[in-house]
Amino acid sequence: MNNLSRRSLIRGAAVLPAAGLGLVSTADASSSSKPKFDEIYDVVIIGSGFSGLAAALAAREAGASAAVFEKMAFVGGNSSLSGGMFAVPGSSVQKEQGIKDSPEALMADMERIGLGLGDPQHIRFVCEHAAETFEWTRSYIGVDWNPTLTGKGGHSAERCLITRQGTGQGIIVPAVKKLASLGVKPRTGCFMEKILRSPEGRVQGVEIREGYVFGKPAAGTVKRIGARRAVVLACGGFGADVQYRQKLDPKLGAQFLTTNQPGATSESWREVSRIGARVIQADWIQCLPSCSPLEKGMGKATHFASISGSLFGFWLSSLTGERFVNEFGDRKVCTDAILTVINKGGHALALSDSDGVAHLEKLRPGLFDQMIAEKTVVKYEDAEALAKAYEMDPEVLKKTIAQYNDDLAKQSDPKFGRRFDRSAKPIGSGPYFVSEMSPKVHHCMGGVATAVDTAVLDVMTDKPIPGLFAAGEFVGGIHGAVRIGACAVMDCLVNGREAGRMAAQSKAWF
Repeated sequence: MNNLSRRSLIRGAAVLPAAGLGLVSTADASSSSKPKFDEIYDVVIIGSGFSGLAAALAAREAGASAAVFEKMAFVGGNSSLSGGMFAVPGSSVQKEQGIKDSPEALMADMERIGLGLGDPQHIRFVCEHAAETFEWTRSYIGVDWNPTLTGKGGHSAERCLITRQGTGQGIIVPAVKKLASLGVKPRTGCFMEKILRSPEGRVQGVEIREGYVFGKPAAGTVKRIGARRAVVLACGGFGADVQYRQKLDPKLGAQFLTTNQPGATSESWREVSRIGARVIQADWIQCLPSCSPLEKGMGKATHFASISGSLFGFWLSSLTGERFVNEFGDRKVCTDAILTVINKGGHALALSDSDGVAHLEKLRPGLFDQMIAEKTVVKYEDAEALAKAYEMDPEVLKKTIAQYNDDLAKQSDPKFGRRFDRSAKPIGSGPYFVSEMSPKVHHCMGGVATAVDTAVLDVMTDKPIPGLFAAGEFVGGIHGAVRIGACAVMDCLVNGREAGRMAAQSKAWF
């Protein structure tokens, strides 16, 4: 095998199984820019979250061999913790339910909430391709979506769909199963140490450490993996890397917990900088406002606060017994308001009654009982009991509830300007359900700069780096200053699919 000529190598590649089993080879000795490889595939994908899996599926769908490498011991990265909510403007589900929406409407929302820092062409691409990608997840991957629509936190329409399972596993599990049917199994414990870029500027493959154990950088064996057509970087963000994120935003020190899994660190970000890729807007780091301080990671109570508490209830400050923010505000607005309450010594509370809980059950069945059992959501029989627990004036709390009901009836919130869900009902006299909220580092808004077709751009020329594509949270310039909820899944699936398709179509370099 080690004595194969370049011509016989290419001829051998033509008869490889469709799954693209690894081929050990030596590169042509006449060219110093062609390194030796332990394995070769058409497309090499780094990361096994939504974007990486979508890229692998699209590459295989296009007829290319593919391999997926994941540094952690489990498949999915941060996507494995996701709530599985996909923003789909103009979807078939909306049309069936008579909801008017369009890609242009979501584009306007993203540009407004992102403070104009998202590139309009990138925003247009993800919005215009969301509906077809949604149908692709149903017909090609086999994702089962709950038809109950929702939308808040910057969305101007009910356009968000959640997996039937109520988590990101509803996407990951069928995607992995579909890949297996195509002969591809994501390989865990494989850490990318280097991107191999030739002196001429082309990315030729990667160097990985197989058998890697997180936290033990010397563990495993180094292998060189050749990418005959392209490498796709779907490496995710660095939200769990306190040192790196604090260099970019000094406020986000260790006192801030994160919703990210431990492997959301900065190694790939440093590596793309080393090989000359442009990284943009990395100091825009988003917090998820509705998390419970009683849970590690994202937890479960965030779903109560963001569905029951904000769509069908309200948020209040224990300092005053009153509302303190537009519950439909974007994540930065809500985070800043919650931190103001906390920094003054108070508790930011999400409140709902049984009707709000019923809506939560429709979207995420079984989750509420878990929250009650874990005491991240607590039941109070009436306003007096809740006020006593947080040392609030019960009469003020009752007035706050009455004012909310009056605003709901008038469909007008003169104090904060929130809108009201079409299914919201007046809050009754009890019982009430409450969770505490404390923001956690959630999403990296910046990342590598790409062309609209997901090709990574060179820092010196602003032109695409041959053989290198990227998608998902690893890419910057799409969401701008603030990402709207459910738009990450949209971004990952739309651009992951595009990256895999473009990588498969790239010209082979040998």
